[in-house]
Amino acid sequence: MQAELIWALGAQLGEGPIWLPEERSLWFVDIKRGALHRYTPESNARESFAIGGQPSFVVPAQGGGLIIGSELSLLAFHPAEGTRPIAALPAHRGDRTNDGCVDARGRLWFGTMDDGEQRESGRIWCYDGSARAVAGDCAITNGPAVSADGAWLYHVDTLAGTIWRHPLRDDGSLGPETLFVQIPPSDGYPDGIVCDAEGALWVALWGGAAAHRYAPDGRLVARVDLPTAQPTKIAFGGDDLRTAFVTSARVGLDPAAHPKAGGLFAFETDVPGFASHKVAR
Repeated sequence: MQAELIWALGAQLGEGPIWLPEERSLWFVDIKRGALHRYTPESNARESFAIGGQPSFVVPAQGGGLIIGSELSLLAFHPAEGTRPIAALPAHRGDRTNDGCVDARGRLWFGTMDDGEQRESGRIWCYDGSARAVAGDCAITNGPAVSADGAWLYHVDTLAGTIWRHPLRDDGSLGPETLFVQIPPSDGYPDGIVCDAEGALWVALWGGAAAHRYAPDGRLVARVDLPTAQPTKIAFGGDDLRTAFVTSARVGLDPAAHPKAGGLFAFETDVPGFASHKVAR
């Protein structure tokens, strides 16, 4: 599997990619530049929306439009209308949203983290009309991700190099937390995660210039080297959901030494992903 650069946009902190099949396009954000981007492979169209704040994830909503996590708010977004707030989060001052996903029942799962990346104030939250903290307790949360069958919820403690998982019950409660994978610092720091159709978990390795694929039993079964030092997250897209799009970051890097940093990359996979569910409203 060979990854190639498809959009050299030089994002400071590219994150949160999501494929929308009905649009045949990929949405993602640049957290530190307050920007939302859309890439449409068929036409090679590239659009950017300045929304301010620190948008960290974007997911589709039932009835149309998108939901964005930014700072300590959830926002509704439509390209023709811009953003409007839908919920304020009762998290610690100095925290912000990070990553997010949606389960089959339309519940939004997302993380908050210390924007200074020091205090262990980060949490994993569930939003189903109101927001409640359910797990986490670390400085930098990543994920969560829900397995294709809806049985498991995964989340990441980036600084500790750990990926955890819980049984995800039908009522939205979580079963006991167990350690899924411990990643050594020599491989990089686990960042964004996503599950594929076989139940395997993909993780982007910040500082590791690679992505790993782990089987449901935690075995490392694939590694893809990436031409960027700080990949942040993978999203599966394309008509067959076998194209892995990868966001990345250039923050903290010398652009002369890392000319592709902050770009959007893609590679092909043998196993497809699955389309994102939509937030119930």
